[in-house]
Amino acid sequence: MENLLTGIIGLFTDPMAMLFFFAALIGGLFFAALPGINMVTLGAIILPFTIYLEPTYAIMIYGVIYVSGTYGGAVMAILFNIPGSAENAPTAFDGYPLTQQGKSGLAIGAAIVSSSLGGIFSTLVMMLAAPIVGRWAIHAFGPPEMFALIFFGLNVAASVGADTFWKGWLSVLAGLLLACVGTDPAGGLPRFNFGTYYLLAGIHFIPLILGFFAISEVFVQAEKMVTFKYKAPRVGLKFPSFKDFWGMKICIVRSWILGFFAGVLPGIGATLAAFLSYNEAKRWSKHPERFGKGELEGVVASESANNAATGGAMIPLLALGLPGGAITAMMISVFMIHGMEPGPLIMVRAPELVWVLFVAMFVANVLIFILGYIETKTIVNLLKIPFRILCPIIFILSTIGSYALRNTLMDVWVMILAGVAGYFLRRSGYSVAGIILGVILGKLGESAFVKAIIIIEYNWVGFFTRPVCAVLMVGGILTLVWNIYSSFKIRAVA
Repeated sequence: MENLLTGIIGLFTDPMAMLFFFAALIGGLFFAALPGINMVTLGAIILPFTIYLEPTYAIMIYGVIYVSGTYGGAVMAILFNIPGSAENAPTAFDGYPLTQQGKSGLAIGAAIVSSSLGGIFSTLVMMLAAPIVGRWAIHAFGPPEMFALIFFGLNVAASVGADTFWKGWLSVLAGLLLACVGTDPAGGLPRFNFGTYYLLAGIHFIPLILGFFAISEVFVQAEKMVTFKYKAPRVGLKFPSFKDFWGMKICIVRSWILGFFAGVLPGIGATLAAFLSYNEAKRWSKHPERFGKGELEGVVASESANNAATGGAMIPLLALGLPGGAITAMMISVFMIHGMEPGPLIMVRAPELVWVLFVAMFVANVLIFILGYIETKTIVNLLKIPFRILCPIIFILSTIGSYALRNTLMDVWVMILAGVAGYFLRRSGYSVAGIILGVILGKLGESAFVKAIIIIEYNWVGFFTRPVCAVLMVGGILTLVWNIYSSFKIRAVA
């Protein structure tokens, strides 16, 4: 209790702390809403300047950016089918169809509430259990468990966004193939780079997201305009009611738990949490056929999980010094810039810093309610802009976002090619989300597999002799078998 009061006093009685808090909150919301120019870009821009700030201010800024940026990416996903980051991709599956139905306010309102509640839940758990959960995660999850979790996640989420199970898996396998481009994690040797050094670092998922979602959407809407089938979406400002959320209470709690524990695992984080949560919501729904067509529960599941992961990601960072993603990796850089080392002793040596961070993240999640409501009342009016004007704006912003990532035209070409491919894949019933998931988890999974196979001495049975690993592997295999059986059963009935 004393530490909590220290954090509250440290934040609310310091004018400079409040100034940096609100700057980070608004900056995270704004940057996350720009295609390709997300919270990671903002974090990279301000990193060199943190050397001039007090450590408490610098760490707090990144914690608040992480919270607000994770929510902010949902806005463009819902309004224009342009996810601000990978963890917001499942939000677009139902959020954008709701916008097309004139229910943009309903979708954004659901994202606001579920994001805020998910973040508040994870922050409270973070305050209570950071050292305990952090040590458990590291002892229970080694490379074999990481690989098993990714294997399970791919099997669970393979059919998301596809017309059939087989098209879903083909999409995921295409993503896994793209993940092989670059450098072999085992020997460090180049592969599939086609003789160009631009591909040695691999194909980044940000240009792919912008291409598959933003650019392909431009092509789809442009086709409708040419054929006179385009109809501008109505501006909807109706927010979801308490009854709506109460009807999804089980989904919300399930998404909190999935998101938090996915955030605790280094390198897994919010992306897998969002996809898993979305798929589980669809699996347990009484109306799974509504998902992908404007089901509010899909938005709630995705946004509850990815924001619940923000608090979880702080636990391995502060308790063990292990980053869970790009923003938390930057936070480790800030610690090092100021001559500090995150780990178990940070709670003892700098309790004020830690608790100011906790309180700031909690307050940021609460303020998403207010700022999100104000933002919704204004930003949905973007839908009133004619698409012939929005089209070049989206294309230009996406191009800037792709180029700014690594300052290379190769990423721009990847975005354009992904846009063309995405246009045809969407028409054919394949899952662009599955490809994105394959690219992101493919690199993590291969790296974990290389380490795991060495640990278990190249004996495949070793994956089933470790309890947590065995449960995940068996769960993944059973999910795969059940999906194959269901697909054949559906075909037989048809």
